[in-house]
Amino acid sequence: MTANILIIIKVIILGIVEGITEFLPVSSTGHLIMFSDFLNFTGDFSKLFGIVIQLGAILAVVVLFWDKLLHSFKTIADPTFKSFGSKLWRNLIVAFIPSGVIGLLANKFVNAHLMAVLPVSLALLVGGILMILVENKYRNGNGTKDIADITLKQAFLIGCFQCISVVWPGFSRSASTIMGGWIVGLTTVAAAEFSFFLAIPTMFIATGYELIKNMSSITAMQGIEIAIGFVVSFIVALFVVEKFMNFLKKRPMRIFAIYRIAFAVIFLVLAATRVINV
Repeated sequence: MTANILIIIKVIILGIVEGITEFLPVSSTGHLIMFSDFLNFTGDFSKLFGIVIQLGAILAVVVLFWDKLLHSFKTIADPTFKSFGSKLWRNLIVAFIPSGVIGLLANKFVNAHLMAVLPVSLALLVGGILMILVENKYRNGNGTKDIADITLKQAFLIGCFQCISVVWPGFSRSASTIMGGWIVGLTTVAAAEFSFFLAIPTMFIATGYELIKNMSSITAMQGIEIAIGFVVSFIVALFVVEKFMNFLKKRPMRIFAIYRIAFAVIFLVLAATRVINV
């Protein structure tokens, strides 16, 4: 009984971590790997748990942007791709394709070799440095202010940037797509919003794939753990997404880059001193 309570506490903590970090450019996967290691919540199930509870955070986006999503569904049938819905979902599909293909090809290698503290810490460090450099060069002066104005080429290139986070856990899907958005001409708010929408098909497909692949091996207790982590991440993300969007309208993202670098350095030191496993 005590062991079960301890596990529940761990999954609640990880659900909170996921809800806070999923849409911030700090890598939710990286944080889950590191906190899981710290909490001794490791193994094959922990990887499945980390992927599935991300969908809880993604559902927060569905709720918060429901009016815009509903509008997109109502106008999706336009064969000329001039309506908001048809253009948005065409762009999302095109942006998803590169990471979807790369993800299928690299999934086994990534899970076997890169889902660990050392590569994740390096991804956080490199990504943080790149965020500062890219934001300084591209953030100001970009002309695409609304996701309705994103072109097919911009969407595809953003999807290519998302591939970095697919092959290098810890780099951050949000950071890679927002940086890609800056480089192809989007404002920070437009890049972040497109990143949120792109997460919907990306994570639904990734979660569905992992659940189908592992469904037969999930025990009843593990199902409860996933459900708790899922709900907690959803609730926390509801608050985080809205606050994050308001933050982006007023301030640069440099603070997240600095946090990434500091977080990475701490864990690299812990790994070097063998306090945690690499």
